[in-house]
Amino acid sequence: MPARKSPKVIENSIGMKLALVPAGDFEMGSEEPAETLAIAYPQYELSRFLALRDEAPVHNVRITRPFYLQQYEVTVDQFMQFLKASGYTPESVADGTGGYGYNARYVAEKSELGDAFEGRDPKYSWRNPGFKQEGHHPVVNVTWNDAVAMSRWLSDKEGRRYRLPTEAEWEYAARAGTQTRYHSSNDPRSLLKIANTFDADARVNWPQWTAYSIAGHDGFAFTAPVGSYTPNRLGLYDMHGNVWEWCSDWYDENYYAKSPRDDPPGPTSGIVRVRRGGSWHTWSLYARSSYRNWNTQETRYPLVGFRLLLEID
Repeated sequence: MPARKSPKVIENSIGMKLALVPAGDFEMGSEEPAETLAIAYPQYELSRFLALRDEAPVHNVRITRPFYLQQYEVTVDQFMQFLKASGYTPESVADGTGGYGYNARYVAEKSELGDAFEGRDPKYSWRNPGFKQEGHHPVVNVTWNDAVAMSRWLSDKEGRRYRLPTEAEWEYAARAGTQTRYHSSNDPRSLLKIANTFDADARVNWPQWTAYSIAGHDGFAFTAPVGSYTPNRLGLYDMHGNVWEWCSDWYDENYYAKSPRDDPPGPTSGIVRVRRGGSWHTWSLYARSSYRNWNTQETRYPLVGFRLLLEID
């Protein structure tokens, strides 16, 4: 009897839609010369390109098992469902230190600091990042531990294994068969149709960084409702921009040189966890499919959220 095919999109018990990501292989990472990047991103200093060495070497990775990945980032409403049903207390509340938040007055008075985020402060959390969010916006100010807690709760609830994607699974899904900087093309301006990143709408709040913004409007100065832009070929939305997404891996800048070809799980230990994809506040250079970023697993910030992976038995 032939194997039963999995549907391309499913919906789970709390209304999350998940898209099928088939098994396959791809070239992970980037080795673009600094000179080439300087042509594509002329406003950036050379030192920024030289700091991208952890994206190399480019290496072939084989994802041996298909999986489902959330089409959209976890929303405020979905995170609230988890908290109400589980009784879990997010770290920003549990440890009493709060999160970070946007404060326009802060940047007006202290603009020489180059930022408009303040914290940690108990007034900021997943409920309040300092800007307006609705239920269909991606949840932010969530730690890696918060994301793992939600994945475990959902796994117990449904009897299936949810988890954060590995760094390799994330990049494989984000690229969706492409080898360009973004799933849309190599052109940073193509982000305007597929992503919420640092553009003319966002730079109003950070005029000192105007040179790094994309010359165009994506329609949002802060987070956008999930699914506001064109998806990639797998039907995944916001793989570039909107919020950084936690991955399961510890970060190691030299891991690519020693990682296994099949289903690399990431280092066995480390100090910080990987996050991928960029955010509404991210410059286009750092929203590329290959770009690697990291934070401690206790970090909570108005730029960081997550999406979950569902394993297929």
